[in-house]
Amino acid sequence: MSYPYQISSYEEYQIAWKKSIEDPAAFWGEVASSFTWRKKWDNVLSWNFTEPNVKWFEGGKLNITENCLDRHLEKSGSMPAIIWEPNNPDEHHRILTYNQLHFKVNQFSHVLHNNGVRKGDRVCIYMGMIPELAIAVLACARVGAIHSVIFGGFSAQSIADRLQDAKAEFIVTCDGAFRGAKDIPLKNVIDDALIACPFVKRTIVLTRTRTPVSMIKGRDVWWEDEIHKVETLGNPAFPAVEMDAEDPLFILYTSGSTGKPKGVVHTCGGYMVYTNYTFVNVFQYKPEEVHFCTADIGWITGHSYIVYGPLSAGATSLLFEGIPTWPDAGRFWDIVDKFKVNILYTAPTAIRSLMAFGLGPLHGKQLDSLRVLGTVGEPINEEAWHWYDEHVGKRRCPIVDTWWQTETGGVMISNLAGITPAKPSFATLPLPGVDPVLVDENGHVVEGNNVSGNLCLRSPWPSVIRTTYGDHDRCKTNYFSAYPELYFTGDGAMRDENGFYRITGRVDDVLNVSGHRIGTAEVENAINMHAGVVESAVVGYPHDIKGQGIYAYVVYGHMHGDEELTRRDIAYTVSRIIGPIARPDKIQFVMGLPKTRSGKIMRRILRKIAEGETENLGDTSTLLEPQVVQEISNGRLIH
Repeated sequence: MSYPYQISSYEEYQIAWKKSIEDPAAFWGEVASSFTWRKKWDNVLSWNFTEPNVKWFEGGKLNITENCLDRHLEKSGSMPAIIWEPNNPDEHHRILTYNQLHFKVNQFSHVLHNNGVRKGDRVCIYMGMIPELAIAVLACARVGAIHSVIFGGFSAQSIADRLQDAKAEFIVTCDGAFRGAKDIPLKNVIDDALIACPFVKRTIVLTRTRTPVSMIKGRDVWWEDEIHKVETLGNPAFPAVEMDAEDPLFILYTSGSTGKPKGVVHTCGGYMVYTNYTFVNVFQYKPEEVHFCTADIGWITGHSYIVYGPLSAGATSLLFEGIPTWPDAGRFWDIVDKFKVNILYTAPTAIRSLMAFGLGPLHGKQLDSLRVLGTVGEPINEEAWHWYDEHVGKRRCPIVDTWWQTETGGVMISNLAGITPAKPSFATLPLPGVDPVLVDENGHVVEGNNVSGNLCLRSPWPSVIRTTYGDHDRCKTNYFSAYPELYFTGDGAMRDENGFYRITGRVDDVLNVSGHRIGTAEVENAINMHAGVVESAVVGYPHDIKGQGIYAYVVYGHMHGDEELTRRDIAYTVSRIIGPIARPDKIQFVMGLPKTRSGKIMRRILRKIAEGETENLGDTSTLLEPQVVQEISNGRLIH
């Protein structure tokens, strides 16, 4: 498959970016015309950022799975669509060609339909990283249902919150999942979540780990039994349901600065066009190459760059069930050599974690198939960038440092592999369609180079968030209210003398832990549910592996016995309520928290103390109890 919109020189990039900003309708209309549409759009773009109200390819009719599967069958049907590497290296891998994947998606579309799923219904998917997860996602899209994938590490409470918010009546899960040395009992977690969700009509359960599970008559069915019913009918094709370009494709929940998770909504047309465009251009994908994105499909990276971006481009996408350090720290490199991976897209956290094992795990690994390296989830520090470049890429593979968010749907700022300049720890230049601007705290645009500010976006791109599910005001408040007529990313950035952007981190109350966003309020709510906790405040601090660690200041009622045991109890409480990913790294017990006279916690001070800056804390005389700052500073946890 050729890509007429693939940029092949720096000059072409400059021309494309300029055209996309000056005439976005003409630019994106031309890109979108390469896709399969049932009916062409009436209008490419209408928008305002005040409401906010954005519509792309209005009136266009399509089904995204016809673009990810059906259109490739004639020329590329026998080509691998998904390569699956299991958690256990001794278990046999699987390869699904486009013909086979199309067949299985059709099969499971019938299963969903037979179990009552219709266009517009919400289907929660809670599975391990197996091909059936991608099949379930695509089958939902084929029947017109809205999928909401939940990462396999979330707790029953977190799942219940999401099910209730989406009013999802259907669930697809597994008996369990393998992840490193762990077996995760997914169905048992779902059962716990469903105690608070009696509205769920059907749970479809795939066998993976053969963990004993409870199956409730009338609600729970086995995936394999339901497939057998379709097979007895001769496996008829499932006609893809016609969708409007602006119909919702999926809801993906992300942490916000309040405790309640928010459901980011992406739509069928614009999301498809943008994820494909960015995949083809950022990675400079060439037909028949193997693309290995190490993310979980439960996060936006997996949605966009394991499933929809690569498959819509007719690419081969590698899916890995396990973790980079099991059974040893050479697992990624084994996979690269085994499948002759050309593009490796991973997180700085994974790179830093592998650096800690030294160069031993790289000995004897060829890695000569690699052509492009990429990073995602957080800014990559220079040391990790150089290690990745020297020891993995052998100084011959461009590294694309991609900045984007769940809400943006696809990569926003990044160098294009081998086409535009790279600079260690800089995301560099915006993609065509992306119009970034830096503003100061008062919302004034910061002009010129060698400047810093809050990163905003001036105009819409095709995969911009459309709403937060069931609460449009929240979308407006979170992203479009801080600065008039601008989308506020929540990130700070600096622009160097060349106009390259470097993301400097969150400026709101959201942490970035191992590339995953976690709201401080969400963690504080979980800590405060522990029986002895009076109050808490959570901030981020620099962490060698995760990028940001979670530092919790906790006011505890009456400490009886072992302080360390109480810390472990609080951490366990957070794991149970949110999931292990939100477990605090450090918990400091304090007598009180620094507050203004109006009762606002001064997190700025707590953040400085957590970072080790105990001298220049600014003026504390206006605080309600200034003395608590010194007490907290004296008690700071160093290890």
